[in-house]
Amino acid sequence: MRKRKYPVIICVYILLCGVMFNTSEAFAQRQSGRVYEFINLPSTARITALGGYAVPTLDNDLGMALFYPSLINPGLENNLSLNFVDYFGDINYGTAAFSKGFNRIGNLTLGISYINYGTFLDADEMGNTFGEFTAGEYVVSLGWGRALTEKISIGSNIKAISSTFEQYSSFGLATDIAVGYFDEERLIASSLVFRNIGRQITTYYSDREPLPFDIVFGISKKLINAPLRFSFVAHNLHNYDLTYEDPVSSGPAFSTFDTGATTSQERMSEISDKLLRHAVFGMEFTPTENFIAGIGYNYRRRQEMGVDTRLSTVGLSWGVGVRIANFMFHYGRSNYHLAGAPNHFSISTNLDRLFAGGTEVPSIR
Repeated sequence: MRKRKYPVIICVYILLCGVMFNTSEAFAQRQSGRVYEFINLPSTARITALGGYAVPTLDNDLGMALFYPSLINPGLENNLSLNFVDYFGDINYGTAAFSKGFNRIGNLTLGISYINYGTFLDADEMGNTFGEFTAGEYVVSLGWGRALTEKISIGSNIKAISSTFEQYSSFGLATDIAVGYFDEERLIASSLVFRNIGRQITTYYSDREPLPFDIVFGISKKLINAPLRFSFVAHNLHNYDLTYEDPVSSGPAFSTFDTGATTSQERMSEISDKLLRHAVFGMEFTPTENFIAGIGYNYRRRQEMGVDTRLSTVGLSWGVGVRIANFMFHYGRSNYHLAGAPNHFSISTNLDRLFAGGTEVPSIR
């Protein structure tokens, strides 16, 4: 009988986790001054609808598996996902992904993402023009996943990142490491992922900048007797305080103006605010396998991008998905600011069933 290679796989994962903090920059907790932030943009319309962070599910969603590689499994065999986002201004970005399984090494995904910042006028400080230039960034990711037990799976992504702004360019390498717990009977899916572990290989100018490292935990629960799924995502778990500090005063956002002291009520408000900035809440309505509707709420986005003097839906997001023949179409819209909201379009299918003339496509459970 062939011995299982799971202990070897686990040892490799422990080694990667150990290397993680050595290869990541020491100041990875900083939220500013980081490169390649575009790799954190939601890759599918369904993710956009749920607040901008992917949610682990049991329905073999290739877009979710790009974020949580522990979701990569044989159920994704020959699935294809295409996505496009009409972002702010002339900016647009998109993702294409494909999944394939192999008997010995497990299941793999290939993802290609880009962001196009548009065309810019090349001019100096005196107003002299020298033509035009473009700016864009790209990432190619290879994901792997395998089940350790009936309920526990692991996975990893390797990413090659390229960025070009006029004459300045940069290249970096990153990896994601994830472990997941999935209970088919109780309809619970959860996963913990260490994202964007790595570093800049070549820099734009001289200084090396940190990657947008993140630790994310996601969990979803589908009701057994109702077509509802609830989700919760906690992000930036390595950095407790995500609030903005005034560079002039460098004081906490909730300090009083007279004595500098804080009351117990203010202190509790400050703690709750800092905790909720890590949280994203979502809910999906799935009455049939052919239709899905989702809403999400991103508290941090609301606090950072909302305007106090205007009533708005900043922080809220929504989306719908409809299955037509062999294709699943999704549309997602997320309100970032009063200035507008990007439109996200996704289409997915299974190539085996598509060319075989079947009627089944990846379903929503």
